[in-house]
Amino acid sequence: MTDPKPEMKITYATMSADQMETLHRGIDDAIEQIKSQLGKTYPMYIDGEAIESAEQFDDLSPIDTRTVLARFQTGTADHVRDAVRAARAAAPAWSARPWTERVAIVRKIGDGIRTHRWELAAWMGYETGKNRLECVGDIEEAADFMTYYCDQLEAHDGFSQTMDKLSDSEENTSVMRPHGVWAVISPFNFPMALAAGPAGGALVAGNTVVLKPATDTPRLGVRLYDIIAEAGVPSGVFNVVTGPGSTVGQEIAENPGIDGIVFTGSKEVGMMLFRVNGARPAPRPVITEMGGKNPAIVMPSADLDRASEGVWRSAFGAQGQKCSACSRVYVASEVRDRFVEQLVEKTKQIKVGNPLERDVWMGPVINEAAVKIYEQAIEEAKRDGGRILTGGRRMTEEPFRHGYFLEPTVIDGLPNDHRLFVDELFVPITVVGEVGSFDQAMALANDTEYGLTAGIFTEDDDEIARFFDGIEAGVVYANRQAGATTGAWPGINPFGGWKASGSSGRGAGGPYYVQQFLREQSRVRIY
Repeated sequence: MTDPKPEMKITYATMSADQMETLHRGIDDAIEQIKSQLGKTYPMYIDGEAIESAEQFDDLSPIDTRTVLARFQTGTADHVRDAVRAARAAAPAWSARPWTERVAIVRKIGDGIRTHRWELAAWMGYETGKNRLECVGDIEEAADFMTYYCDQLEAHDGFSQTMDKLSDSEENTSVMRPHGVWAVISPFNFPMALAAGPAGGALVAGNTVVLKPATDTPRLGVRLYDIIAEAGVPSGVFNVVTGPGSTVGQEIAENPGIDGIVFTGSKEVGMMLFRVNGARPAPRPVITEMGGKNPAIVMPSADLDRASEGVWRSAFGAQGQKCSACSRVYVASEVRDRFVEQLVEKTKQIKVGNPLERDVWMGPVINEAAVKIYEQAIEEAKRDGGRILTGGRRMTEEPFRHGYFLEPTVIDGLPNDHRLFVDELFVPITVVGEVGSFDQAMALANDTEYGLTAGIFTEDDDEIARFFDGIEAGVVYANRQAGATTGAWPGINPFGGWKASGSSGRGAGGPYYVQQFLREQSRVRIY
């Protein structure tokens, strides 16, 4: 199941026909091999040891909930404490290694992820319901995060810099040092990229890690442990504890032995982490990415084919379960009807089905809770005068009966202050609003507590410049057909949010991210 790395980078937006055929062959082979592994029980890993708990939970596929993909350990607060103790014990030796050695090891982790790309992508399809290209993109992104953070450490000579001096008898140096133990709480929607990415940043900086993967998608987190161990990371440096947020996540939030946290998920949980942090005797860094309500603006001069393509791809990629999904669109009145017509027509062409199949673009949402959010939103839109232009239904006929399949949905006719323009839903729904001017579109786009991504379609250079300068979001796009609000990539598009979307103002995969896992020490030596 291994192939040489393609000459052209596999991302969510770039792939040649030859690469697609290679991808399909690789995943076809991986699916056949994985079928024989379904239903196995997997441990947690603490201090290099396989650990079992008194209870286990089933990992069911959202494609068909009769399929038990695997069984995982229901970790407890005690397991987290054990993992933290192991990480703390391993931290001095790991941080003392020359940074060049850590870089070499983390590069091996990235190479290992690429080596197993097809197997990992196939598991991800089963577990998340994402289509093949989305899954391979997730895997490649994880590996590229590792590589990019290594590049950053090398580019800055391990973040050690000689400073100016006041006399010939002194030497002044700024050195960035690791914090100690970091916890990574990863989400279900990018179970490899958003586990491996922050873990790689923490590890290469000299920290040790405790990973809690999402309960809906634990397989990739446990598999990541295998790859990290194979790369030569010592016992205790990377630990994995599976289990619910109410116990495992809560202990991570409160444990005094954790020196920093990376969290990707809901605003509610992210803000809870900050409240817990504020009650500690001493603060610790908490890096959060907490979602978005991402707008696209379509102006009168826009190429409507490009705009409608960009919107549907961003709105419905991964079933709308991306924090960067385009969930609201503000369209100039002059082109509204034509834009909506094209958007609806293209949305109707989306093939929904088993995402493990070659020609399926949209799979199921992750669980029944997501289905209920979708159904409530549809009911609310109808009640409040909205028009369901396409979609609006849970698919319960065969072959969808045993999964969480929803139709991609476009809604218009709601007032621009309606809840569906405000709340992050994380389901395949986008709402369309009409605007009379660029200024009105910008005001509506910024009228949100979130500030993750945003996009504009216009041929007016002045409008693009004003958009970039005025939009309150961390990742912004102009005329991006491959995705109006989605598609950032390590080393190319740093990804991080403003306002309630993120806490640090430094994007993952960007030049300022890995420094967050370090703290500065100013050294003065007198001769």
